[in-house]
Formats: sequence, structure tokens, C-alpha cells
Amino acid sequence: MTNTRSGSAAGGFALKGLHHYAYKCQDPVKTRHFYEKVLGLRLAHTVRATAMPSTGGEPTHYFHLFFEMKDGSYIAFFDLGDNEKSLPSPNTAAWVNHIAFEVADKAELLAAKAALEGEGIEVVGPLNHDFVESIYFFDPNGIRMEFTFRIPAALQQGGHVYGQAGTPDEEFDKWVAERSRAKEFAQSWALAQR
Repeated sequence: MTNTRSGSAAGGFALKGLHHYAYKCQDPVKTRHFYEKVLGLRLAHTVRATAMPSTGGEPTHYFHLFFEMKDGSYIAFFDLGDNEKSLPSPNTAAWVNHIAFEVADKAELLAAKAALEGEGIEVVGPLNHDFVESIYFFDPNGIRMEFTFRIPAALQQGGHVYGQAGTPDEEFDKWVAERSRAKEFAQSWALAQR
């Protein structure tokens, strides 16, 4: 159980931050172009190997690319040389699994949107979620991305694009009570929008 006040786990350790998140890439050249030239991240580390140490040395030939962000964390990719994207999960909508990158403010969010659209990338947003404002798009590997900036607490109004919201604990309790009816609520919403 986590001690939510201090940010330390019950075992006496604390997670400092995200080091990297790794995905499969379809094409390392297109992936590098997108992350270096479009997003401005530096290719900081690479690993080219013929065995996977974390699986007991399973023989596999791969290339691992790490693109560094301003805070020192990374987005990473495995190229397996098969020219295939990761398959989407058959039980999960494409927008669910995503990674969000933080920008400084609305001006940077809008600049990012313009740059992405200048590359022919379809962008949704910006959308105001009260505590953050975000845009959404897909990278060349079909990975859902979000760029977001934090809205200062003094400017938050207790709502978001979906309406007013309670505290995180209140919203959590409401969700736990209604989650078994999620499909029913979604269908009701769809009918109401006609």
C-alpha cells in the first residue's frame, strides 16, 4: 500500500520519476525523423544486441533507441527488423493506451500543434481537462500521443470538457459504484447526442 502523503511506498522506497517508456517501432528511420526533427528530442542512447538479458538471454536481434527529453527522461523504441507495428489490443480502443508529454504552457502547446499539423499529422484539441490542457495525435508507429501543460491550481474551476467534477476521492468512489454500468452509460450518452 502506498503512503499517498509522502509519496513513499510501504516498502520504504520512492519512485523519483519516469526514466523511459519503450514501444516497438515499425521503421527506425521514420521514428528517428519524427522524434528528432519534428519533436526535437535527441537520440541519446542506443543498444544493438542479439540476446535479451531480461528474459534470460533469449536469442533475438534488436536495436533499442532512446530519445531524451528536457528533464532527462526518455521515450524508447525497440526495432526488431520486421517492419511491423505493434498490434493494437483487440479489447482496447486505440485512444486508451497513450503517452503524455508535458510542455511549459499554452503557447508551447499551440506551437506543437502547428508544427505537427505542418507535418500533415492530424491533431485533436486543445481540450481543457481543468488540471491540464492537451492535444492528441498518433506517431508514425500508430502510438497515441498527448502533449499537455499543467493549469495552475488558482485557474482550475473544478470541471473539464465533461462537466463539473468532485475531488479525486469523490470521483473515484463514484466510478467504482458505476463502473459495471459503463457500457450502458456510454450507450445512453450516444443516444442522447442524436
